[in-house]
Amino acid sequence: MMGQFKLFLYSIALALLTGTFCVNAQVLQDTLAVNRIRSGIDEMYNLEFNKANELFYEVSRLYPDHPVNYLLRGLITYWKNYPLVSTSPARDIFEEDLRKCIQLSEKKPYSTQYEAESLLANICARGLLALFYSDNGLVMNVIPLVTGSYKYLMRSFDFVSTHSDLYYFTGLYNYYREAYPKIHPVYRTLASLFPSGDMLKGLNELTKATEQAIFLRAESYLILSWIYTGYENNYLKASEYSRTLSEMYPENLYFRALHIKNLLLLNEYDQADNLIKSYPSDSIKTYFDGQSLVFRGIVQEKKDKNYYLAKQFYEEGIDILSLYGDHGDEFCGYAYFGLSRICDHNGDKTGKKSYRRKGSDLVSFKKINFD
Repeated sequence: MMGQFKLFLYSIALALLTGTFCVNAQVLQDTLAVNRIRSGIDEMYNLEFNKANELFYEVSRLYPDHPVNYLLRGLITYWKNYPLVSTSPARDIFEEDLRKCIQLSEKKPYSTQYEAESLLANICARGLLALFYSDNGLVMNVIPLVTGSYKYLMRSFDFVSTHSDLYYFTGLYNYYREAYPKIHPVYRTLASLFPSGDMLKGLNELTKATEQAIFLRAESYLILSWIYTGYENNYLKASEYSRTLSEMYPENLYFRALHIKNLLLLNEYDQADNLIKSYPSDSIKTYFDGQSLVFRGIVQEKKDKNYYLAKQFYEEGIDILSLYGDHGDEFCGYAYFGLSRICDHNGDKTGKKSYRRKGSDLVSFKKINFD
């Protein structure tokens, strides 16, 4: 459940940052600054942080006191240290930059001409902070940020002009407003406080965003892949979007893992295995190494029927991913489902039930279990 909420928060933050450059504002009227921000975000997604920093530095040089500079620094910190955990040494600078962005955005008096820009920077910073807190299960930190952001979000709608990138935002709302409470009934009461959406319309709008958006193309591919995997269970459609993402940003292991997952759900083991083998090797085991081990376990179990090696990969993956708290839950869940199947194969009914229960407690979508 938290995985969907986190992706939703992050997507909204990026939508607000990059999807509204048509608004009349100081930086947003500057074509050079806009192009550098857009290029910097592309470099950041491909983990080219030095190049991204150079582009963002040029923006800060042009607009040294602008809150967007602190927002961009926060984005770099988030991706450079992904997954950013609560105990990370980078946490302090991350929070400091985003809170500085919020402070500058709310500083008055400011020109009405630039109010939209201040609002957007403010909401983005709040969204990224909420994302970090929800990533790490810090719910009590999320609540004041979300409740305090409502008035700014409502005010920002007064400045939005017609723009193809906005298909992303409207599509996101239309789909999630209806789909999320169906999967998680506990949120039905909360959802009822907001205007109704339209799931089919939302999908169509997000599809238009992949075709027409200038800034939000990558985010549109990402959210559509997530929706078609988890909500629609259409893994073939999901793989089309994740393939595009992994080809656009070949160095991004998050996008690569998304595509490998879809390939495994389609039983495309050879294609998945080739991508798994392309993971960089290092003596220090990282979060993505943990994901890779779980993927290897699935291939060994499903394709090669090597249950001994699969079990070893699953257990090693869990050992690594468990160090990352909530960030590792989803893939630990997949590993536990695998261990449950192996226990079933070995006639261990007790182990089968125990691992199955552990897996179900950790994953966002119960149907995604690789059975």
